[in-house]
Amino acid sequence: MYVHQQRLGSEEVQELRREGGRFLKELREKRGLSQRQLAAQVGADYYTFISQLETGRGRVPPDRYRIWADALGVEARDFVKSLMRFYDPQTFEILFGD
Repeated sequence: MYVHQQRLGSEEVQELRREGGRFLKELREKRGLSQRQLAAQVGADYYTFISQLETGRGRVPPDRYRIWADALGVEARDFVKSLMRFYDPQTFEILFGD
């Protein structure tokens, strides 16, 4: 049975998620959006979902990457590549190196 090597409880994974959350917050603030406004644009039912992501307690759902990129005013490819650094660093390293 496959077990994901990045257990949610590991401190390294948690720190990467926090960094990813800071990345998302910077993009949102650069765009001049509140958490409520971003939640509305990406179709989140609750603005607290945005807060959870920005504190590293979740991930942007992959099926929503394009919607998030559009809402944050960034290219989808660049957005996903950046998220991969935080969400799946092993795959990022294989694909893009340092």
